[in-house]
Amino acid sequence: MNDKKPSSALHETKGVTDPGTTNKDALSSIKKKRQAQPTTKELFDDIIKGNMTALSRAITLVESTNAEHLKKANEVIQLCLPHSNKSVRIGITGVPGVGKSTFIESFGTHLTTNGKKVAVLAVDPSSTLSKGSILGDKTRMEDLVKDHNAFIRPSPSGTSLGGVARKSRETIILCEAAGFDTILIETVGVGQSETAVHSMVDFFLLLKLAGAGDELQGIKRGIMEMADAIVINKADGDNLKNARTAKVEFNRALHLYPAKDSGWQPKVLLASGLRSEGIAEVWSLIEDYLNHSQKNGFFEHKRHEQNKFWLLQTIEDRLKSDFYNNPTIKKELQQQLKLIEEGKTTPFAAAELLLNL
Repeated sequence: MNDKKPSSALHETKGVTDPGTTNKDALSSIKKKRQAQPTTKELFDDIIKGNMTALSRAITLVESTNAEHLKKANEVIQLCLPHSNKSVRIGITGVPGVGKSTFIESFGTHLTTNGKKVAVLAVDPSSTLSKGSILGDKTRMEDLVKDHNAFIRPSPSGTSLGGVARKSRETIILCEAAGFDTILIETVGVGQSETAVHSMVDFFLLLKLAGAGDELQGIKRGIMEMADAIVINKADGDNLKNARTAKVEFNRALHLYPAKDSGWQPKVLLASGLRSEGIAEVWSLIEDYLNHSQKNGFFEHKRHEQNKFWLLQTIEDRLKSDFYNNPTIKKELQQQLKLIEEGKTTPFAAAELLLNL
């Protein structure tokens, strides 16, 4: 028996000997399966069958900045295009804390209960410092995420306009090809740049709070002009009286605006996402709008105008990307930034020089 004690508390004890019975061929096969990526055709075939894994994979490709991924994503989108344009696209916005996620969960559940297939594209705010996002919408919509007729996809907003993920348009096409007939786009918050959301949806829903000074904020132009309906959320309990008062105020404010091109008069409704109250009325109002805009031809006209807008937007994004990724520009940009810091040039002169390159 060896009584010799180890000289240090930090010592290694001999472990169990490898029995050598591991099936290396099986492990290699599993590894290859994990690494194997489906072809464009395989992805497309699975998407139109409603395969959620394939849909998620395609959206990941769309959101990627890798050139190979984007090429593959564009191929999948082209195949999916003939199967798209068969959904209702609804934008939902409101200040942080207005209860967007709770409202969307109740609204989405109401729709799936009535035979709809709902995709929720929830755009999460990205940190301007770390560039990271929490992507916690699946946690907040814990019941809807379990619904087999619902699909929730949180995406980081990045630096894109209005907090709408740069590739939301392509994601909508993929979701429509997968059989989703109602697309809900939740935005980060409220601002003049919410035009980006408005430019990709058929119906724009603005959530408001009562008793939070929101009645006066509602008089402001911009968001109110874009809204096709205003829903005062959290209209329950002690807040119900305030919500009814706010409804009257918002209705007055809406009548101050000129008539919409669609000929639609926006309405104000009360709802409680937490108690699932007023949700059926919101959907009924959206159906009224869709019937109205399809009869007078505005629905198709708006879709065509949106496509034109996104053509120009895509060109702008591509030009911007090509400019900043140009090796000569990258090098010269750093030099110009240094010269600006030293006070040897102005931002305008530096910009002129870079653009001329």
